[in-house]
Amino acid sequence: MLDNLESSYDCSRAGDDLHQLKQELASLRGLGREDQETQEQINRLENQIAFIMNKCDINH
Repeated sequence: MLDNLESSYDCSRAGDDLHQLKQELASLRGLGREDQETQEQINRLENQIAFIMNKCDINH
């Protein structure tokens, strides 16, 4: 999970960052745990992925 995403995010890092975030998300979902902490981590990862995709105009 990235520590801090801001409007000044450098899109040249998007490929690596998205790959890392998607791997973390898949790992958390694979745990099969549905506790509050895990759900919050999943939500944060999904938000970070959406932010990068929107900021960098990535459509996939």
